[in-house]
Amino acid sequence: MSKEAQARIKINKLLEVADWRFFDSGDGKANIALEPNVKLTHAQVDAMGNDFETTSKGFIDFLLLDDQGFPLLVLEAKAEDKNPLIGKEQARKYAKSLNCRFVILSNGNLHYMWDLEHGNPHVITKFPAPNSIKGYARFHADPARLIAEEIPLDYIARTQMPTYDTEAGWKNSEEHSLFVKKNRLRFLRHYQQRAAHAIQTAVKEGKTRFLFEMATGTGKTLTSAAVIKLFLRTGNARRVLFLVDRLELEDQANKAFTALLKNDYKSAIYKETRDDWRNAEIVVTTVQSLLFNNKYQSVFSPSDFDLVISDEAHRSIGGNARAVFEYFVGYKLGLTATPKDYLKKFNTAKPTTRDPREQERRLLLDTYRTFGCETGEPTYRYSLLDGVKEGFLINPLVVDARTEVTTQLLSDTGYAAVLINEASEGEKTSEQRFKQRSFEKKFFSKATNELFCETLMAHGLRDPISNEFGKTIVFAVSQNHAAKLTQILNDLADKQLPGLYQSDFAVQVTSLIPEAQQFTINFTNNNLLGSANVLPTYKTSKARVCVTVGMMTTGYDCPDLLNLALMRPVFSPSDFVQIKGRGTRKHDFRDELQDENLRVQVTQPHKVAYKLFDFFATCEYFEKKFNYDEVLKLPRPRAGLPEGGEPGAKPGPGMDEPESGAYQHTGEDAIASHAEQQVGFQGMKVDRMFFEKFEDVVKADPIIAKQVGDAQWDQAIDYITSELFDKPNEYFNLDKLRRAAGVDRRLGLREILEKAFGLIPGFKSKDELLEEEFEKFLLDQQNATGFSADSAATAIVAMKYYFKAYVTDHNLRDIIETQRLTALNVYPAFGMSDFKAVPPIWRTRIPEYVKDYVPLNQFM
Repeated sequence: MSKEAQARIKINKLLEVADWRFFDSGDGKANIALEPNVKLTHAQVDAMGNDFETTSKGFIDFLLLDDQGFPLLVLEAKAEDKNPLIGKEQARKYAKSLNCRFVILSNGNLHYMWDLEHGNPHVITKFPAPNSIKGYARFHADPARLIAEEIPLDYIARTQMPTYDTEAGWKNSEEHSLFVKKNRLRFLRHYQQRAAHAIQTAVKEGKTRFLFEMATGTGKTLTSAAVIKLFLRTGNARRVLFLVDRLELEDQANKAFTALLKNDYKSAIYKETRDDWRNAEIVVTTVQSLLFNNKYQSVFSPSDFDLVISDEAHRSIGGNARAVFEYFVGYKLGLTATPKDYLKKFNTAKPTTRDPREQERRLLLDTYRTFGCETGEPTYRYSLLDGVKEGFLINPLVVDARTEVTTQLLSDTGYAAVLINEASEGEKTSEQRFKQRSFEKKFFSKATNELFCETLMAHGLRDPISNEFGKTIVFAVSQNHAAKLTQILNDLADKQLPGLYQSDFAVQVTSLIPEAQQFTINFTNNNLLGSANVLPTYKTSKARVCVTVGMMTTGYDCPDLLNLALMRPVFSPSDFVQIKGRGTRKHDFRDELQDENLRVQVTQPHKVAYKLFDFFATCEYFEKKFNYDEVLKLPRPRAGLPEGGEPGAKPGPGMDEPESGAYQHTGEDAIASHAEQQVGFQGMKVDRMFFEKFEDVVKADPIIAKQVGDAQWDQAIDYITSELFDKPNEYFNLDKLRRAAGVDRRLGLREILEKAFGLIPGFKSKDELLEEEFEKFLLDQQNATGFSADSAATAIVAMKYYFKAYVTDHNLRDIIETQRLTALNVYPAFGMSDFKAVPPIWRTRIPEYVKDYVPLNQFM
């Protein structure tokens, strides 16, 4: 088949999927023509594609029509071996002659969408639907109006209460503060106003992508609200998509936008308004919701949102999530609290280093590139130091509280503990390494945990009103570790203050705990397990400590926190910045005090410090050189304790024992019969029954059902692994489930759960997943240097073959990585001719992308 015919077949299919019609049908009238107001015949459709380049005009245009039969969009089709961009000017001329604003350029494999009123063509992976492009056609952005818009400090307050400054409560100086608090009016700070001005400057320079680097606690949501209003009010956006990376942040952001902008604009969470999300100007959703089953492609068209904002951008657009972000055309804004400069202090000379900081550095650099900030300078920056200097934030009082065990510092591959054989002097020391998930199970002892908790209780800051232990978050290694720490803290509190807390001093806040998300809200609102614990007129949480793993790291706002304790190592710089940022907000403790007589007696009502307990030299790991404000010399855990934690100590009660006593058969045996039969992908009946049994079990478990419903996938996986796998009843495990599923690739437990709960119709084949991954690669690369070159566009088929082979063939990956290219001369699966068909720039870029973003396990 000719290249022209192949392109035509693919383009016809893409048009059909997007609901464009060559002929009248029950779905509506034909809306594809070759010329204005001229319908196609079946014969014309059958004849198309035999030779695109020898028609009378020299090219073929599909003219897509609106409901009234008027030209709406020009689709120029090129042969598969042609760069679709070569027809750009020709298509522009034809579109303008028909008063068409939109153009699609396609060769069947690579497609560009072009709004002639705005900038350059953008890569798309599907054609827009008629309704989507029709709605977008009614939208005419006006950058000049956006640039000229005034953004005063009361920009948001004017939406909340347009006439606030005429109210008596505002005019009366004595009532002013109470009036603002009662009506929850929000005024921009000067640095937030400057951020909005930076957007205007960037738009004036012709930019469509922006990045805000703003420290935790500086009000990124309020700043986002100002930007959203700026775009919607000036007619430069019809609808805004706000992307978050965690479920709890979805509800938090939606509530914030509703409180700030509801008088002018409607905000909605996508999953709660699946049928009428188009009625909202602001749509909030998690990246995971849109990635799931490629919902972002099946539900939305590329032109459905004119402004896309990515919260915590380097996470919510990392890896495959970037495909969601790049799918939509229009303005893009990224928000991040992690400064790129934070990662400049370590050696990155070895590109293959496994240092987690190097991985995150690359992710951050990708983030800056994605938002058009290749120089490393964001559109606007407001750092923690800026916030501290201007009096809005607080720096931590770092407590370096290492034990002699935890002083054995972090390594590239995990936590390194040096083990010494004390029986033989001079014998070489050995180094044992643990990855994060194995810390609590293999390394921590009761003595070490008690030492952590005793240190926290002895040195933590206290509440300035009630003088009880200050509100605290403890970060544990795992849910099991969190349970142990919670028990120890409650025991210590009961010894120090008998009967006061009754096991309510510390609370485990992890996904396995019912209502854990509500616990985090109650802790902020000072009513977790009760309030007014010491003083009846002072509202403060009875529970003083929340022990968590990861639930309270990102976006959690609790300004009266006084202590943070890292009872686990932290590898990720962004996680460290986020955890550290939980305590940076200022607070007036008198806000919760109802007794006016006591209010005047409080000598230090303001939060001026918070302590960060660092038990694992985490600050040194990131900072290298530091001056701590407080250093505690901790006692070495005593050897010989029943649960002692000495390196090299023999296991005691509560520590891991090696498995022993396994049955061994020593007698003779022989094969009685031999037969072979290949079982197909569908599996045997017993396998299918085994899989169905597992589905029934997990669906019947209320904890798993809730975790899946809340998209708490990590927690659900941990729960199943610990509570269901390898138990005597059924002996479920992942390997058995993979075999029983009967798919030609490796399945993950999350995907198995998605199938069990009906979130996906079935398992996709290996090739279907490869096609999806390649589409995501194209979306990610559209802003990369060289992508629009002829060498890339015309070699798209060769690139796809290379991509698929590299993902699925570990031998080929080894050949490419070790540069043994001569081996391709005799390699049957992917030969030298295949490799040479790939343009040089993509021979290296495709492997780099695969290493960073494609989960290879699922293709094994």
